[in-house]
Amino acid sequence: MECGEWRVKRGTRFLNHLGFTDGHTKEEIVVEAVSVLERGLFFPPELLVLRDATELIVLHHTGGAAGEDPSAAEIDAIHRGQRWLGVGYHYLIRKDGTVERGRPAPVVGAHTAGVNARSVGVALCGNFCEEEPTAAQVESCAMLLAVLASAYDVPMDAEHIVGHRDLAATACPGDALYARIEEIIGKAIWYCEQ
Repeated sequence: MECGEWRVKRGTRFLNHLGFTDGHTKEEIVVEAVSVLERGLFFPPELLVLRDATELIVLHHTGGAAGEDPSAAEIDAIHRGQRWLGVGYHYLIRKDGTVERGRPAPVVGAHTAGVNARSVGVALCGNFCEEEPTAAQVESCAMLLAVLASAYDVPMDAEHIVGHRDLAATACPGDALYARIEEIIGKAIWYCEQ
């Protein structure tokens, strides 16, 4: 679904900080309600690989103890401790709804084995096996999905916006978030129709 009408009617701020490079046609995505915070994470450019295609958006939870709200920098440190290049998710959504950038958006992530080269990873902070996502997280997730689905021409449906468990043997993104994916997709579609 194209969010072109929303871009024209509601947009006031360019989301060039989604990670699209200068001159990239997708850079012109405009949205009023989503702001992505940069946390100064460093990824050696020579080690980053651009995705050839984006077919899926994969939703995750960060896990850990209930109530934890790790920042992108904290997740980056954990992933580097596992000898990864850095945070594997492209976006993290904190409990207050703040969206933080993880890995640059147009590059291959490290969040779901087998589909990293064709997906964007979005993690909501918390352990949704033990707690519910906050209302702010649900709204920010829907707004971000509306922008990402439009930017990458990903259909807004349950075949293309999925939970990690749809692709691997894992409890991620937890029962509480997984049960709300259809609701979040519905909200994303609503944001595109405004």
